[in-house]
Amino acid sequence: MSWLTDFVRPKIQRLVAPREVPDNLWDKCPSCGNMIYHRDRDKLLSVCPQCDHHMRINVKKRLEILFDEGKYQRIELPKILVDPLKFKDSKRYTDRLKDAQTKSHEQDAIIVAHGKIGGNAVVAAAFNFEFMGGSMGMAVGEGIVAAAELAVLQDAALIVIPASGGARMQEGILSLMQMARTTVAVDKVKDKGLPYIVLLTDPTTGGVSASFAMLGDLHISEPGAVIGFAGARVIETTIREKLPEGFQRAEYLLEHGMVDMVVHRSKLRETIGRTLSLLRQRGVAGDLVTLAVDTPDDYDSETNA
Repeated sequence: MSWLTDFVRPKIQRLVAPREVPDNLWDKCPSCGNMIYHRDRDKLLSVCPQCDHHMRINVKKRLEILFDEGKYQRIELPKILVDPLKFKDSKRYTDRLKDAQTKSHEQDAIIVAHGKIGGNAVVAAAFNFEFMGGSMGMAVGEGIVAAAELAVLQDAALIVIPASGGARMQEGILSLMQMARTTVAVDKVKDKGLPYIVLLTDPTTGGVSASFAMLGDLHISEPGAVIGFAGARVIETTIREKLPEGFQRAEYLLEHGMVDMVVHRSKLRETIGRTLSLLRQRGVAGDLVTLAVDTPDDYDSETNA
């Protein structure tokens, strides 16, 4: 063995060998195709700098963006009966749940947390779209109910952040029952005079949009979010007509009075905090000014004069 094979060749091989590059360094914008470096993506809150498209983000990241200083405290949700219908299609429902739990490191499609936004006490129930498309089953229903009860207990505002394809088909009628349960739960928050705000994200569809997601005192949406009940293609097939441009998008719903505000992701915390401060204002907004009022005696004096 010569020095060429022992020393020179390994050096050359290391120089020309392909380097392993992590496959998560770049993200491609699904709207315009622009490539975004992962550090820039994080700084921009997963918003494309070229076309302003709001990409979907992890549920924990969303809560971090919303709460003051990114600090919040999660609560443990009630346990529910798993697979009560013993459902099976191409795969057992229990196996689907296990796969989703392994991939998302969460027990189900919702996280309930409490903290402060703009200095105001808030309870937030955020959907995890990465868990079976954020579908609403019994666990999600229990999460919304628990969030509403905690908001009443803490005298806090309730914010629900849906990102869901609708009810979970594997739980059948039990998932549809959550529409009524969650509606009753948010009504209890309203009965206490507490603000109920819905932050609509992409997508908010199906039984979720047909229940608690459209019952807020205020509906705020991210730009470009798909919001509706049935899919656009299903509607077009049913009515046999071409739908308007941008149908079921946040901006279209804002124009037609279904959404109150469309807010850029970078301004959500500021906007929600300011809104809550106005809604929870207990005292007088400004200084009282005493106005001079003429008395009947003053009028008599002027008449006699």
